[in-house]
Amino acid sequence: MRRRAALLLPGLAAPPAWTAAAQPRPAVDLLLVLALDASGSMDADEFRLQREGCAEALSHPAMLAAIRSKPLGAIAVSVVEWGSPGGAETVVGWMRVTDAVTAQALGRALVEAPRSRQSYNAIGDAIDHAAALIAAAPFRAGERVIDLAGDGPDLRSLRPAAAARDAAVAAGIVINALAIGIAPVTRFGVPLREHYEREVIGGPGAFVIVAEDRRDFARAMRAKLMREIAGARAPLGPG
Repeated sequence: MRRRAALLLPGLAAPPAWTAAAQPRPAVDLLLVLALDASGSMDADEFRLQREGCAEALSHPAMLAAIRSKPLGAIAVSVVEWGSPGGAETVVGWMRVTDAVTAQALGRALVEAPRSRQSYNAIGDAIDHAAALIAAAPFRAGERVIDLAGDGPDLRSLRPAAAARDAAVAAGIVINALAIGIAPVTRFGVPLREHYEREVIGGPGAFVIVAEDRRDFARAMRAKLMREIAGARAPLGPG
C-alpha cells in the first residue's frame, strides 16, 4: 500500500508518455534555415558585414509586408553557420517572425551570437545539418527552404553537396543559394554561381542570387528572401 500511495503522489507521478507527442506544432507559412558561411576565408569585418546584412534584410519593411501577405502572416527562421567538415552549428534556434518586433529580435540574436569555429568549405555537411534542423522544427509548414550563402565551392564535406542536396530535396526541402563574389572557382574552373547551380541548389523553383561582394550582401539577401517568402504556399493541415 505504501508503495502504491507513493506512486500516486503528484510530485512523483509521471505524465503519460503520449502527452508531449499529442501537442500539435504551430503552423507557419515557411520554415527557413539561413546557412551562413563562417569559414576561414571570411575575416572579422567580412563576417560582421554578412551578419549585419542578414539582420537588415530580415527586418526590411518590404520583407515584413511580404510575411504579412501570406495566409498565416508568420514564418519561422533558424540560423546555421558552416565551414568545417561535420562542424555546421546552429547559432540561432527557431524563432517565429510576424512583425518588426520579432524580426528585430531575430536580427539582434544573430548579430550578438558568438561566432562558431569553422574552417574549410563543407557545404554538403551544412545542408545535412540544416535538413535535420527542419525535420526537428517545433513548427510545421508546407514550404521548407534552406538558404545557403557562401563565397566558395564545396571542398571537404563528409558527404558531397550534391548527395546532401538530393536527400534534402527528396524530403520536400528546397535549397537556394547566395554566391558571394563573381570570381571563378579555381579548383573547378567555373564561376561560383554555376558551381552552386550544379552542386548545391535543388527543388521546385530553386535559384542562385549573386552578391558581387560583402557590401552587396544585404541587397542580395533581401532579394532572395523576398523571392522565397513570395513563393511560400499555404501551410500543411493538421498532422
